[in-house]
Amino acid sequence: MQRLKTRAQFQAVMASALIAKTQHFALHRKALGSETVLADGVMPEVVSLFHGSDAWIGAMVPKRWAKRAVTRNAIKRQIYSVSADFSHQYAQAAFVVRLRSSFSVKEFVSATSDQLKQAVRLEVQTLMQAGAKVP
Repeated sequence: MQRLKTRAQFQAVMASALIAKTQHFALHRKALGSETVLADGVMPEVVSLFHGSDAWIGAMVPKRWAKRAVTRNAIKRQIYSVSADFSHQYAQAAFVVRLRSSFSVKEFVSATSDQLKQAVRLEVQTLMQAGAKVP
């Protein structure tokens, strides 16, 4: 799986269908093979944002839901690690895993605790399994 890097790539996938969600995460998918239209408002251009025949993955962890950078990075690492395990189950498409609510600070006191990593990993695995079942 390749990683999404540009803002345009993330926006194209986020504008596409939401295929699965859990308590804290949402999974967006954009089928590849077609050209992507950028919504710049003035003159839409048709640009190919995704090269190659691989699946693409991006992790979006907003500051609104994870205040500390160390927490955001730990969550992203777990997302990318789990998505690598599921790469063989997904067809050629672009995916974004988005954090949609915060993890309880009272329950997970440390930003890099093993309990937080395990909770994130378990929930992302559940999300990816649900997303793999969607045609």
